[in-house]
Amino acid sequence: LYFSAQEGILIFYHIKEQQYEMKICADISQPISSLVFSPDYTSLLLVTDQGTVYSYKPAHTGEAVKLLDTSSSCFLAADFLTPGNNYCVSVTISGEVQVWALEDGTFLSKLNLGIEVHIT
Repeated sequence: LYFSAQEGILIFYHIKEQQYEMKICADISQPISSLVFSPDYTSLLLVTDQGTVYSYKPAHTGEAVKLLDTSSSCFLAADFLTPGNNYCVSVTISGEVQVWALEDGTFLSKLNLGIEVHIT
């Protein structure tokens, strides 16, 4: 079980029967608004409400890696663009959908929907 604390800490709970073990995986020092696993569960996107997206690979110990920072726009959400784990898509409040390369955070493309977007 992965979850995030309000302070931007990614925590893993290994639960087996009535026992559990807690491990702090990463501290990104920004409140995490969502956690999204890749389709093959090898990567985890950590999305902040400030518009920063980090990647964390559960099989590899280490810190979360900053992929992109869209703090200049009113960022709402990000997710993996399937099939595969090579790209992610983000959306802003203004309705701009953006595609990014996960390997290095390179901006690839955008599409303006022409409407304001809200997450419910």
